[in-house]
Amino acid sequence: MNRRNFFEKSLLAAGGFMIAPMYISCNSDDDMDISIPDLSIDNFLEGVASFDPTDSKVIIWTRFTPNAGTANLTINWQVATDNSFNDIVRSGEFITGEDRDYTVAIDVQELPSNSKYYYRFFDLESQTSSVIGETITLPKVGDSVNDIKLAACSCANFAAGLFNVYGAMANSDVDVIVHLGDYIYEYGEGEYGTNENTVALDRVHKPANEILSLSDYRARYKQYRGDKQLQLAHQKKPFICVWDDHEITNDAYVDGAENHQDNEGSYETRKQIAIQVYSEFLPLRSTDPAKIYRTFDFGSILSLHMLDTRIIGRDKQLSYNDFFDPSTGLDAAAFQTALQDPSRTLLGSEQLSWLSGAVSGSSANWQVLGQQVLMGKMFMPAELLILIGTLVAEIGALGSATPETAAAFQTALTELTAIKTRLLAGDTTLTSEEIARVQSVVPYNLDAWDGYFIEREQLFAILGDKKTVCLAGDTHNAWYSQLKDASGKEIGVEFATSSVTSPGFEGFLGVDANQAISFQQALQILIDDLQYMDATQRGFLKVTFTAGSSQAEWNFINTIAQEDYTVTVGETVSYS
Repeated sequence: MNRRNFFEKSLLAAGGFMIAPMYISCNSDDDMDISIPDLSIDNFLEGVASFDPTDSKVIIWTRFTPNAGTANLTINWQVATDNSFNDIVRSGEFITGEDRDYTVAIDVQELPSNSKYYYRFFDLESQTSSVIGETITLPKVGDSVNDIKLAACSCANFAAGLFNVYGAMANSDVDVIVHLGDYIYEYGEGEYGTNENTVALDRVHKPANEILSLSDYRARYKQYRGDKQLQLAHQKKPFICVWDDHEITNDAYVDGAENHQDNEGSYETRKQIAIQVYSEFLPLRSTDPAKIYRTFDFGSILSLHMLDTRIIGRDKQLSYNDFFDPSTGLDAAAFQTALQDPSRTLLGSEQLSWLSGAVSGSSANWQVLGQQVLMGKMFMPAELLILIGTLVAEIGALGSATPETAAAFQTALTELTAIKTRLLAGDTTLTSEEIARVQSVVPYNLDAWDGYFIEREQLFAILGDKKTVCLAGDTHNAWYSQLKDASGKEIGVEFATSSVTSPGFEGFLGVDANQAISFQQALQILIDDLQYMDATQRGFLKVTFTAGSSQAEWNFINTIAQEDYTVTVGETVSYS
């Protein structure tokens, strides 16, 4: 091996944790003429994967399970243009060990663009082989390409159900899977995501505790990557990934998280452990493990800018509770002052500056933002938000909402929807009190861009007149919103994906499917910029880009409780 090609991502992060390094393979300097015996498929228990394709590079990955006591071992690899490996374009070997949990990551470079490749790994000592993976390089400017097909997904809670959505994406015609975060969940056995099917489906989280240590995080990734449908998706499609919060812990921000308590040790140490293990199982092309924002160019059709709206720059989320007094109610003036504080940031100044340069320097037809949380303005009537908060609190404390609260919620939803419908129709008989009920609106989710108002306006100014599509995950529900700045100018659109398994509004509000459908129909009327939502189904988003148009399809599966499933398209939207 040419050791000069071993790319040490030489960051000793806070707490002293190292990112897992990758071997960089250039030209033919790693080609090896090896006599390969007949190999059995064994030991490669987590399958194979590929990540971060460009027009000349792609990262290939696997993990080998050695015999107990093995410190280091040598894994061989090959990349070919055919699945019989008659035309091998690159091969080599990689020494892995317990310091990186026996994972292997090769950044194969200087490949022809817009091409398909096959790859595999094998261990000559045990005469075992991985399955054959499939991957691609992206088109470069000048390549003949009619369209680009992306799948976007997020929020895969192992305990919540089967990963049928991953199987559906594997069998789809998309070019690349864009994973928008919550690839794993940190919760322990019996905690969030657990339902009546968890035990029967053998989906109990391992380890049983909430994950905190290096071995905990590694064990959780291995449990997820042992899932056959997730393995199939990785085997068939390259992934481009960013983390959200659950790869670290719930509602994380730059120096803390809702689901990290003082008795769980240092948050900074936990974060660095999580980042290290993320780099072992989901390698990406970065010299700094804390900086996952990066751009992918798909020829002249689109530039995909992957962002970190969670860890590197996010200030702590605002909470309505901090501005609420039981005797006087919400201190609206104080809340608005905090909400519009120009120093509040979601991206951080360095990332925002990088994005400004990336967008202005791109000549692609489309600027696509791959990021975690909703960017569209989700302002709903204040009285409805208060009732939702009461519902959620009662469900958390009692297991279900009281009949009185449930009835009050349904009554308010019906009345507010009727008033807003009349207002949109120009009904002049509405009273000022009725109009105030639907126009006194507040953001429903302060963990999203709605809680970082000024920086969103700065981002909209950067995007300017570029043709923009924002992709989002996080909420477990499907959304389509117009993106408008404070003056009402349309900046672009947001397509947000449902979850792989995590429950949506139907679980959040404790309502049945029919009630959830009524709720989503009401929100489409009550929230000005919202054009479509689905509050009940699990699935993924497929977006097809051409030079002149983008088309979004929300794909839903009918079950996460059994292996046989069907896929349907719930909504199709075109934007140009």
